[in-house]
Amino acid sequence: MSNVATLARPYARAAFALASKSASLAPWSKALQFSAAAAMDSRVAQLIGHPRLAADELVGVLAAPECSEDQLQFLAVLADNRRLALLPEIAAQFEGLRAEAERTIRVTVTSAIAMDATDTSALLDALRRRFGTEVVMQQQVDPELIGGAVIDAGDLVIDGSVRGKLQRMERALSH
Repeated sequence: MSNVATLARPYARAAFALASKSASLAPWSKALQFSAAAAMDSRVAQLIGHPRLAADELVGVLAAPECSEDQLQFLAVLADNRRLALLPEIAAQFEGLRAEAERTIRVTVTSAIAMDATDTSALLDALRRRFGTEVVMQQQVDPELIGGAVIDAGDLVIDGSVRGKLQRMERALSH
């Protein structure tokens, strides 16, 4: 896995540099997400690296509908270097660079039940205070948590779920 990250890093940085230079981080982000999703599709994944398929044909399949010339050239470089399979990791690293540049942090909150607007707003405010930066929050529901929530902020995971507490109690009692 680290090999994939290592191979993707220079491409993600190059894409970020191009996007920054043209002040188009959001369009690049959208295009990379589209291309990454396409590359992960099993039908497209079979085509990547196929000896009979020309690089420009693959670029046509992976390019977002409103792709800029720079984005097309970027995909062409990936195709020429046989690195199209790295698109999901490149997109993820690009998002990390973008979040750092925009001083935002992306957080996934998984709760046992859907949170209402009041709870969402309160949690968002608390996370902004905790991290001292803008927070982009994605919400998921997992009834197996029983109650509470798990907050995943990249390197930091806060498990406040009932399931997590029960697992910690079980480990403590078994020692």
